[in-house]
Amino acid sequence: MDLLNTLVDKGLRRELPTRDEALAVLATSDDDVLDVVAAAGKVRRQWFGRRVKLNYLVNLKSGLCPEDCSYCSQRLGSTAGILKYSWLKPDEASKAAAAGLAGGAKRVCLVASGRGPTDRDVDRVSDTIKAIKDQNENVEVCACLGLLSDGQAERLRAAGADAYNHNLNTSEGTYGEITTTHTYADRVDTVQKAHAAGLSACSGLIAGMGESDEDLVDVVYALRELDPDSVPVNFLIPFEGTPLAKEWNLTPQRCLRILAMVRFVCPDVEVRIAGGREVHLRTMQPLALHLANSIFLGDYLTSEGQAGKADLEMIADAGFEVENAGEVTLPEHRAPSGGGCGSHAESGCGSHESGGCGTGAEAGCGSHEGGGVCGSVPAAEAPADARTDLVSVRRRGAGTDLAPNA
Repeated sequence: MDLLNTLVDKGLRRELPTRDEALAVLATSDDDVLDVVAAAGKVRRQWFGRRVKLNYLVNLKSGLCPEDCSYCSQRLGSTAGILKYSWLKPDEASKAAAAGLAGGAKRVCLVASGRGPTDRDVDRVSDTIKAIKDQNENVEVCACLGLLSDGQAERLRAAGADAYNHNLNTSEGTYGEITTTHTYADRVDTVQKAHAAGLSACSGLIAGMGESDEDLVDVVYALRELDPDSVPVNFLIPFEGTPLAKEWNLTPQRCLRILAMVRFVCPDVEVRIAGGREVHLRTMQPLALHLANSIFLGDYLTSEGQAGKADLEMIADAGFEVENAGEVTLPEHRAPSGGGCGSHAESGCGSHESGGCGTGAEAGCGSHEGGGVCGSVPAAEAPADARTDLVSVRRRGAGTDLAPNA
């Protein structure tokens, strides 16, 4: 297929595809999905070999969020039966992180629900970062705390944070349909603040909220322009009790096409399969490793994921290998130049004037789960083939007395 040959050539040169080319990837048929995966896999292997980076989420503060992000189980007005608790103490968070690191994770993602951190919250997270780093050599720590105020990114960097995650989630044109309590521009500003402070910027999207192909291409092109080092791709988890509970718009093939499009547009960044992979990719998860070079290990923020042992077996069986703590994730041209674990002065996946980590396994203003368009339209019934049985609320790990899944 001429399209795929062209996209491979451009990806190997880090050249931006045209919008029509990106849209054409999403429009390919299910019959062509293996060809699409094979083509994007060549680009993935050029920049990342067969390595898979493991990341581990620690939900520092769950639920009780004042924002109205319609995809999020922790949102204002959510009736999802999730765990709700206030800030974990540094030793509790460090203990939770240790489980993921023991399972092979290279990066710990510290997430807290809410609009954004107070200065006292930054102090709390700084103490937690120190506790984790004191006990684990070479660990990367990413913070995901919502919208940042002036100076907070610098304080997190000084405390030892390597990265900051804040997802764009969807296109600027449709953002107001998802959230009304903050704006798309607020999110862009936070990613730029993190980048400018020397943190490795991480920002991604949520697919499956009823968006169009054009919306998906818009947000991925916007991400390339922001130039994050990592781009988490979340697939909506339709939690009961949220406005998007009936949005079941994804098939495994659709998910693979979306991941391939992201890889072609951002060829040399860490593309992470985040929340919802178990729900929507299901038995086709191994194919996604040919497109993304990073996943979350075990559970997410408010939902349960595949068992950590199963994740490791899947990686090995698919012919990939877990990236070691001493290995540099990013290609040499994007490697650190005195900054954070991925900060750089060159372009790579896009150019930027200023300027975090992809924890958005669940998205939102502090990185929550799921996704969705604001409930301005009466909710439709879920389709008969909706896999509601795969949406499982987390009842173990951080915030509980039960061992985590790692």
